Amino acid sequence: MGFANIQRVIGFLVASSSLMMVPPILVSLYYGDGTHMLFMISAMIFLAVGMMIFLPVRNEKRELRLRDGFLIVSCSWLAVVLVGALPFVLMTTPDVSVVDAIFESMSGFTTTGATIITNVDALPRAVLYYRMQMQWMGGMGIIVLAVAILPMLRIGGMQLFRAETPGPMKDAKLTPRITETAKALWLIYVSITLLCIVAFDLGGMDLFDAIGHAFSTVATGGFSTHNESLA
Repeated sequence: MGFANIQRVIGFLVASSSLMMVPPILVSLYYGDGTHMLFMISAMIFLAVGMMIFLPVRNEKRELRLRDGFLIVSCSWLAVVLVGALPFVLMTTPDVSVVDAIFESMSGFTTTGATIITNVDALPRAVLYYRMQMQWMGGMGIIVLAVAILPMLRIGGMQLFRAETPGPMKDAKLTPRITETAKALWLIYVSITLLCIVAFDLGGMDLFDAIGHAFSTVATGGFSTHNESLA
C-alpha cells in the first residue's frame, strides 16, 4: 500500500482546509463580532500542519488503488473533522471542551444535526455561519470536492470517488472524466443552494438566515441559526 501517497493526499486536504476559514473571517469582519482572529489562527494552523504532512512526500506519484481510496477517505474524514473542531476549541464564549468540539464538528460534516450548544442564539454570527457551512460542505462530501482538485497533484480521483460514494451510483459517471463529474455535481449542488437562498429570502428571512437555512436544507442537515430553528 502506498502510504506516502496517502500521506500526500491527506496533507493536501488538511492544508486546503485553511480555505474553509475564509468565509467565516469575512462574515466576522462584516458583522464586527470579534471572532475573525479565531478563524485566522485556525487557518494558519491548518496550513502549517498540512504542509508539514505534505512536503516530505510531495514528489510521490504512485497510482492509487481501490484499497488506498478506502483508507484515504476514512483518514481524510477523520482529519477534516478534527481540524474543523479547532475553532470551537479556541472559542472563549461559550467554553467548549475538546470532546464537545469534535462532536459538533462530526455532527456538522456528517449532516447529523445534533449539537452540544444549548444557546445557539448567543453565538457570534461568524460561528453560526461556520456551523452551517460545515454541514453544507459535508452534504456533498469533502472527498467529492477533493476529487475535483486532485489533478493538480497528478492524482486520479476514481478510487476516492468509488470509496466515498454509496450504492450502485459509484460506478456511473455523469461525464467521461471523473474530475468533470465531481465538478458537475458541485455545480448542481451550488445552483440548488442559490435557488434555496432566494426562496427563503423571498419568504421573509433576512439574508444571513436565508443562507444558513439554505445550507441546512440542501445538505439535509439539522443545524439552524436560532434555538427554535424555522419557528
